[in-house]
Parts: sequence; structure tokens; C-alpha cells
Amino acid sequence: MRRGEVARSTKETEITARVDLDGTGACEIGTGIGFFDHMLEQLGRHALIDITLTARGDLDVDAHHTVEDCGIALGQAMAEALGDRAGIQRYGDALLPMDEALTQVAVDLSNRAFLVWKVPFARESLGALPTELVAEFFRAFTAHAGATLHVVKLHGENDHHVCETCFKGVARALRAAVAEDPRGGGAVPSTKGAL
Repeated sequence: MRRGEVARSTKETEITARVDLDGTGACEIGTGIGFFDHMLEQLGRHALIDITLTARGDLDVDAHHTVEDCGIALGQAMAEALGDRAGIQRYGDALLPMDEALTQVAVDLSNRAFLVWKVPFARESLGALPTELVAEFFRAFTAHAGATLHVVKLHGENDHHVCETCFKGVARALRAAVAEDPRGGGAVPSTKGAL
């Protein structure tokens, strides 16, 4: 049962996040930021990770706290679901096209947090989601999931397409990384014996 659940409450946000790494990609997302909800649904669907996430945040101020705290909660739920990370593939990568956009993603579920983000956007926002917050979401997610994540835009002019390739690319990389390794014998995938 590779599942994780987190409830996070601050003066700025109230968030509950649940993940099932062995799901079918079923998602119930409600953050109050429509485009962000759409991207999180892409993340779950293409990773085949069930995600339930509800957030109430101070959107009257702006979207920053909500987006960042969703990344924190989702990352914490992912870390809980991974446990000691024994038996997983650990690594995953994807080259994700969408029309003119192409994004390269690589992930290492090493329990060491690091984000390399090379995704410039031309627009300031996509719907009610400021584009600068996409990196903030993934920074918070990687920090709390214990993941090293590289996301690099190779091509793309339509920012909607570019953003979607980021989320779908991360999803496909995570799908590979969390998969059970049939040859690994249930061991932690590290010569150190622990991640």
C-alpha cells in the first residue's frame, strides 16, 4: 500500500493531499486556481498516481501561497508513500512533445532535493496561474518529496503547451521512477543501502 496523506494548515492555506502510487491516475483536485487544477490532473493522470488535493488559500492576496503550499503538501505525501524507497526504479526521464513544444525531464528519487528549471515563459499568467509560480510549485514539491528534478524547455512558443509539457513530462518521469523494479529484489536502489 504505497499511499501518503498530509494535512497542512497555516494562516495562509489549508490543504489536504493524498496520493496512491499504485493508482490509475484518478484525480480529485480543487485549489481555486482553474489552470493549476488542470495541470495537477495532468500530473496524476500521466503518472498513473491517484491524487486527491483540496486547498483553501488566501487567493484574495495572490496565488503564491496556495501554489507553493500545494507543492509542499503533495511532496510530503509522495515522500510518505515512497517510505524507505526500497524496490523502486528510482530514476525516470521523459522527452515530452505537445504540438510545437518539447520539454526534457529527468528525475531521481534520491531523497536529495534539487531543482534545475530552465523553462522561460513569455506570458505572465495562464488563466489565474502566474507562470512564475510553476517553478515555485516544482521547487516546493522536490524539496519535500526528496527528489532531484531537471526540467528543460527545448522548444515552444505557446506557453499553455510549454507548461503542459512540463507537468506531463514530470508525470511520465515519475511514473517510471516510482515503478517497482522487478530485478531489484526489493532492495534500496543505492550502493549506500539507504536513500
